[in-house]
Amino acid sequence: MDITYYGHSCFGVNIGGYQILFDPFITPNELAKNIDINTIEADYILISHGHWDHMADAEAIAKRTGATIISSFEITEWFKAKGVEKVHPMNIGGKWPFEFGSVRMFQAVHSSSLPDGTYAGEAAGFIVNTADHTFYYSGDTALFSDMKLLGELFKIDFAFLPIGDNFTMGVGDAMIAAGWAGTNRVIAMHYDTFPYIQIDHQEAKLRAAHAKKELFFIPIGKTLTIK
Repeated sequence: MDITYYGHSCFGVNIGGYQILFDPFITPNELAKNIDINTIEADYILISHGHWDHMADAEAIAKRTGATIISSFEITEWFKAKGVEKVHPMNIGGKWPFEFGSVRMFQAVHSSSLPDGTYAGEAAGFIVNTADHTFYYSGDTALFSDMKLLGELFKIDFAFLPIGDNFTMGVGDAMIAAGWAGTNRVIAMHYDTFPYIQIDHQEAKLRAAHAKKELFFIPIGKTLTIK
């Protein structure tokens, strides 16, 4: 499985030839200034919540590629009103089979509102089950005890977790979350983009090593292959 990092919490994941894009926030991100969104392909766009720094480029990419936006009912309705033709609304606890695998929405502890200030439904994460892997994309979240259900209900191969602190959990809580989810592999997200979430990478790696977890920092624009 090939995973390309586009900065902040945005990843492109190639699953059996299908291009899955998570939380596209690229053009406003100074750290991702070398990424041209017109080169990004997407069959599906998964959006965890309504904050601008998770969906700024979703409309443009969806309209250009014809991708289906998967998100909360409120967010998909918002994009429909903007002329996005393909959407799939979901809500917490729901699961749906797509061409690339199944997606289940899992709760997140975070706020969620759309760029115009309207309600965006509950913030969420996703458990994605494919023919080869099951992974957890948490979205923005605090550590919360229901994450223990992930380890009980699923065999999580790896997890995308925020480590920037301030707006989400920090690296220490992320390592606890990984343990509860039953995985030792964590792909870092939601760090360094803004002054509030700038982190010490070496310290984060040391804390992960102490927790006996493998923490991946993917350089922006680069691809990691997970086996």
